[in-house]
Amino acid sequence: MMRRTLNAVSRVLPPRLRHFSGGEVTEDVSECAASPQITERASLYVHWPYCLRRCSYCNFNKYISKENNDHIMTKCLQMETETLLRLSQVSCITSVFFGGGTPSLAHPSIFAAILETVSRQVNLSDEAEVTLEVNPTPAGKSRLEDYCRAGVNRFSIGVQSLQDEDLKSLGRDHDSHKALQTIEEARRLCPGRVSVDVMFGRPKQTVESWEIELSELLRVCDDHVSLYQLTLERGTQLFKQVECGAVTMPSEDVTAEMYQRARKTLHQHGFQQYEVSNFARHNSVSHHNISYWKGNQYIGVGPGAHGRFVPLGEGGVVREARTQTLEPDVWIREVRHWGHGTRRRLPLGHLELLEEVLVMGMRMTEGINHKHWEMFSPQTGLDEVFGESIVVQELLQSGQLILDDRGLRCSWEGLALLDSILPALLVELERQISPKASQEPL
Repeated sequence: MMRRTLNAVSRVLPPRLRHFSGGEVTEDVSECAASPQITERASLYVHWPYCLRRCSYCNFNKYISKENNDHIMTKCLQMETETLLRLSQVSCITSVFFGGGTPSLAHPSIFAAILETVSRQVNLSDEAEVTLEVNPTPAGKSRLEDYCRAGVNRFSIGVQSLQDEDLKSLGRDHDSHKALQTIEEARRLCPGRVSVDVMFGRPKQTVESWEIELSELLRVCDDHVSLYQLTLERGTQLFKQVECGAVTMPSEDVTAEMYQRARKTLHQHGFQQYEVSNFARHNSVSHHNISYWKGNQYIGVGPGAHGRFVPLGEGGVVREARTQTLEPDVWIREVRHWGHGTRRRLPLGHLELLEEVLVMGMRMTEGINHKHWEMFSPQTGLDEVFGESIVVQELLQSGQLILDDRGLRCSWEGLALLDSILPALLVELERQISPKASQEPL
């Protein structure tokens, strides 16, 4: 059971949120999944798969385009958006996120066309958050104003580092000066809606150099910072370099200290941590990502995109996990033929749905409140699932976990240890929701 539980931790996280380290559907999950509060609203993720080159650490679904097929890609993204919106019960899109790949390589008219497609199908408020990932190159910076005219109102800038030597070794195609210029221009256009992504745990990085770099970043950044720990992924150039001894990574103790120092430094500068890797001040949180962490529906469009929504038909009550075809050329052929490139559909049973709510919700500093859990599990509350567990009691007594009238959440200390806490919670969830599973041999 532990092996299955550990797999669940990675299975429920959308690719863009994997950082820092189908059975019978019961009546209660049907009632929950079919409730208008859950099924009528969703966020939309649109994947642009192309990059100019592949970074040494990256294993995301991205490709080096050999020819300009922007026109074909645009038409197919529009077509798949229309199809999946029709397949869903969604009447309102609450936020849109253009990720990649490097979507800032695409012409602004592409995003305008997709947003227009969404507006024709469902309600997309003028106030809806529309985020674009931006690579801080001169090309990306020069198009920021045009992106705003196309409907983008929030930027997520992949700075990653302010050390030029590190940027070069990571395979990034910008330097620190270009990054700072891009941040400045983005802040001018979208004040309070610019997120800066920075990476720690890089080769040769020390706690001291990290603190200096973070202080420099905080002098120029806007009101949102995302901290990503660099992790080694099989098949990447960096993994091979480390494996053969050409590159050395900081130890776990060093990266843990980097994380804790960053949390304290950001707090001193007025940033509140609202999720494991995300910090905001002046309430400049990413509403799109919060929708993931709260277990809300999201529709994934584009090669390799993931989605979670309740489709029409077949009773219209079971949420599905959907994955689109990875390879752009194959995906384009499928969209042209079928109207979408969905490669995999997995109905989520009661346990699978609660696993997702638990894993995603515990990433937030506020955790999971009782009312929110009840939306997905009206018959079995948080106290019933976790209150009598010996392991959970130990976590409560150690101060890593809190279970009270507000709900279930990690403490300040516990949030840094979330990866080690989640397996214990998932085991207890499975034991309570699927009693038979606990009697099966490991």
